[in-house]
Amino acid sequence: MARVYVSGIINAPIDKVWAYARDFNGHGEWHPLIAESAIEDGRPSDQVGCIRNFNLTNGGNLREQLLSFSDLDRSFTYNILVSPMPIQNYIATFHCLPVTESDQTFVEWYANFDVSEEHEAQIRHQVGQDTFAAGIKALEAAVSKR
Repeated sequence: MARVYVSGIINAPIDKVWAYARDFNGHGEWHPLIAESAIEDGRPSDQVGCIRNFNLTNGGNLREQLLSFSDLDRSFTYNILVSPMPIQNYIATFHCLPVTESDQTFVEWYANFDVSEEHEAQIRHQVGQDTFAAGIKALEAAVSKR
């Protein structure tokens, strides 16, 4: 099983960051890889079990299901149901914590998944740098505009 872990500091208070990031379907507004996204069956985007169906800017399509959600812990966990990537058993968590001394937000985003040895380096980069790291930077930019 492969594990990818990325973290970063967003220069904004946690309440502001979480208010923006908590929308499981909101990544289309701030993540540079997302072309369009919708929650299937009109369910609320913070309802455990809801499925987001989205297209990437490169044309790929993914479906991800919300497995857990907590405003108290400022985190959510989801899995991939359908992906163009050669992976299986993908489970990821997005989590925000306050940096109390500077009124900033620590964001961690991590995933565990199965991938063949031949694809592992490529998928680790794709998930870690292109998705998680790029997403944290883009989230900071979006929050700062609000």
